[in-house]
Amino acid sequence: MKKIAIAFVLTLLVAVGSFAQVDRSKFPPAGPAPEIKIGEAETFTLDNGLKVFVVKNTKLPRVSFTLVLERDPILEGDKAGMTGFVGEMMMGGTKNRSKDQLDQEIDFIGASLSASSTSMYASSLKKHQAKVLELMADVLYNPVFPQEELDKLKKQSLTGLAQSKDNPNAISSRLAAAVVFGKDHPYGEMESEATINNITVDDLKSYYRTFFKPNIAYLAIVGDMDKAEAEKVVKQYFGTWTKGEVPTFTYPVPERASKRAVALVDRSSSVQSVINLTQPVQMKIGDPDYISSRLLNQILGGGSASRLFMNLREDKGYTYGAYSSIGANKLVTTISANASVRTEVTDSAVYEFIHEIQNLVENGVTEEELAKAKAELSGSFGRSLEQPATVANFALNIERYGLPKDYYETYLQKLNAFTVADINATAKRLIEPDKFVITTVGNGAEIKEKLAQFGEVTMYDNMGQPAKELTADADMTAEKVLETYLTAIGGAEKVKAIKTAKISMDANVMGTALNIAFFYDSQNGRYGQKLSIAGNVMQKTTLADGKASMSAQGQEMELSGEQLEAVKLNSYLFPEAIYQEMGYTLTFDGLKDVDGTPAYKVIISAPSGAKLINYYAQESGLKIKYENPASGDTFYSDYQAKDGVLLPMAWTIKSPAIPAPLEGKVTSLELNVPITDEDIK
Repeated sequence: MKKIAIAFVLTLLVAVGSFAQVDRSKFPPAGPAPEIKIGEAETFTLDNGLKVFVVKNTKLPRVSFTLVLERDPILEGDKAGMTGFVGEMMMGGTKNRSKDQLDQEIDFIGASLSASSTSMYASSLKKHQAKVLELMADVLYNPVFPQEELDKLKKQSLTGLAQSKDNPNAISSRLAAAVVFGKDHPYGEMESEATINNITVDDLKSYYRTFFKPNIAYLAIVGDMDKAEAEKVVKQYFGTWTKGEVPTFTYPVPERASKRAVALVDRSSSVQSVINLTQPVQMKIGDPDYISSRLLNQILGGGSASRLFMNLREDKGYTYGAYSSIGANKLVTTISANASVRTEVTDSAVYEFIHEIQNLVENGVTEEELAKAKAELSGSFGRSLEQPATVANFALNIERYGLPKDYYETYLQKLNAFTVADINATAKRLIEPDKFVITTVGNGAEIKEKLAQFGEVTMYDNMGQPAKELTADADMTAEKVLETYLTAIGGAEKVKAIKTAKISMDANVMGTALNIAFFYDSQNGRYGQKLSIAGNVMQKTTLADGKASMSAQGQEMELSGEQLEAVKLNSYLFPEAIYQEMGYTLTFDGLKDVDGTPAYKVIISAPSGAKLINYYAQESGLKIKYENPASGDTFYSDYQAKDGVLLPMAWTIKSPAIPAPLEGKVTSLELNVPITDEDIK
């Protein structure tokens, strides 16, 4: 017993001694990368060239079919946006089924069926396999491309385009694509109202006949099906698909900027700047730098522990998040670093982006950073293997990119084999810190001069086009602009004679009809605004006795400070007539392009510091746009005379609070009529 006790004590001492030698200030050395056993996809090819990959998985009684077309990117030119319609149009009905019938049959069996310009996807329970394949084949072989469906899609696309013109992130994406790839590259061209309206049913039919060919297609089958059954059903449903010659395209490789430059879209109503540092790069799956670039990006801006995130969010507090990306594409892709930051720290944020990128390239990464990146990417890779579709995607990639058969089985070994020296060499090969284009969407008046320290600033519009160079008269002032406006609408005397007004406007947002009523009582300092749906007041703003409040769905909030000042200003139907009397400061900010109309920009600053911005058409003198960082932008048109004064009968309101532009039409307008307490309540 004594011997046992002594042996136990000795064992404990050895264990304690060993424990004491562990240096917890360092990460433990990584063990060997695990060997990944990935189920192989079985393959076969039909006589028409369709290549099929089968991944059997019997965990669930389901089966899915993913069809992918391997074609070159297409420059759509004056039909830009056309390929975005192809899939929806194919699902718009066939020779055998209307769109409604097709949707009903899909829903009846609880299946999924969709299409795009380069793919189709179908999924169902195993017992409904024959039916979903019948529907998939019908859409593939017999689409009719109905005109009424195209008309609907065009309308939806135009609405989305209009909305995107006021979305800072959408503007930023367009701008980055335009400056990196150029408008004559498939990745740089932009759809517009004109190109969308140019698209015809014949264009879509021509695309379908040209590119939907089995000899450039891959079909991945995942689920409760073996190879023998797959060969039978694929031949049955896709064996008659006729192969054909498919055109190929080549494009010049976009060159990097010769030096760092700034591309700026002036969005005066922005309280944040959307920043994106970007440059093109050649990178596709399987390239020598592909895996090491994943590790490099993870360290730079791949997550919440990355350098960019820790600097710009955790240390500086400039943003909610800062990230980077290194893309992968057969043709060309980008290296980017981005964040949305407060306007006042825009230049400071850009400085930190440049600092982190330069530091990464010049001084490299650390062992600790690399170990973390490997752990994060290994974990992500491992989790992806839980999805059977991952195996099918791996098989497709091996075929499409000409990868070694064991590329994914040895992925973790390759990932873990990279050293600090390897990652540092990758950074130097891929990234040129002094050749980034810094795209920025924000308040140009506040940030343009500050951004000039980073490179020449070039102005763009919200569609990624170079901004028109507009020059205002040398002697033009804000006061002259307002004087011209008051004259244009009927004269200052007639305007000042209007003391009260009631305006009722009908509008529609995404199919919901609503009414907005305005009550102006400038002589008594009162104002009311009510938004109603189906006769029920959903939101209202009131001003009376020097106090203002806003209420929505029973919740009321008293307004103060800048918000109170803004509501007071709204109590005047024509505030231009009293700006200076109320102590507001007027600033002339030149001639700007407002959706194709040259307009004078005037910044109105309240004594409290609140600002609003108006635009007045150069030719007519009429106010065509009002900007407010809080409420959004309002566009005015269709001016009509009422009691000798011109007033806009059409308002388009674009606000962060609504999902789509609100198109309003004035249905009732009364001037110099009594305003009651009930109106204001």
